[in-house]
Amino acid sequence: MPVTIRHRGLTALAAPLVAVLGLGLGGCDFDPTGIFAEKYKPEVVPDVPADKLYSEGLAKMEDSDYEGAVKKFDSLDKQYQYSDWSRKALLMTAYANYEGQKYDDAINASKLYLQRHPSSKDAAYAQYLIAMSNYKQIPDITRDQDRSEKALVALQELVQRYPTSEYAADAKAKIQITRDQLAGKEMEIGRYYLEKRNFPAAINRFRDVVSKYQTTRHAEEALERLTEAYWALGIPQEAQNAAAVLGHNFPDSPWYKDAHALLASNGLEPREEKTSFLSKAFRSITGRTASAE
Repeated sequence: MPVTIRHRGLTALAAPLVAVLGLGLGGCDFDPTGIFAEKYKPEVVPDVPADKLYSEGLAKMEDSDYEGAVKKFDSLDKQYQYSDWSRKALLMTAYANYEGQKYDDAINASKLYLQRHPSSKDAAYAQYLIAMSNYKQIPDITRDQDRSEKALVALQELVQRYPTSEYAADAKAKIQITRDQLAGKEMEIGRYYLEKRNFPAAINRFRDVVSKYQTTRHAEEALERLTEAYWALGIPQEAQNAAAVLGHNFPDSPWYKDAHALLASNGLEPREEKTSFLSKAFRSITGRTASAE
């Protein structure tokens, strides 16, 4: 979703700042004869007023000239260092880069903003830009998920550090989406190993889904695949346990029907081991046990 930013209370500066270049040669004695004197004409170089630079940057944004906007805000930051204009300019630099889809530049500017202004009222927004800049770069499930990992970390940091901010709710929703993405990648790899009959490697991937991503839509399939892999590996008690945990937590799941059918075809029933890793993993989320149902 697109992000928005509000500009609060912008007022024009009373007068332009003027930089006056110094005169004379440092360290030289006064020359009363004027023989060695060099004449210097004072040069007055006016800065562009801060509010004008800011307005020009906003105008560039409205025209979707994000590169031009970045230049204006960068100039404002440099000319009015250590002022509130500099702070605003840096945040707008991050925002302009984000809108221009230069996400890495947006991340760098946002991180610099948080480094300079960690207690600012807009710190949560800077963190949101970091999270969204990574989120926008999440690739499809077949590719490396480094961006997904970074997005998850940044989103979680936003919720932890700024739980009451206006961006927290959106961050929580995107955390779930990102976790689902990461779980999907683990499932893809697990299925590959299962197809290649590398059952230990497949089990490791499916266990990761169960341990890290129980609340995603992939948890049900992960438990069913564990039932398959454990059975194929010749460990029926673990297969029974995986099927039982699946049944207790997702009794109406078609994946449970498949797991139950696999065991039944071999004369077995699901049976949960309450001290097992799988049982504990789901108990930590739901607080339920088999005997409690």
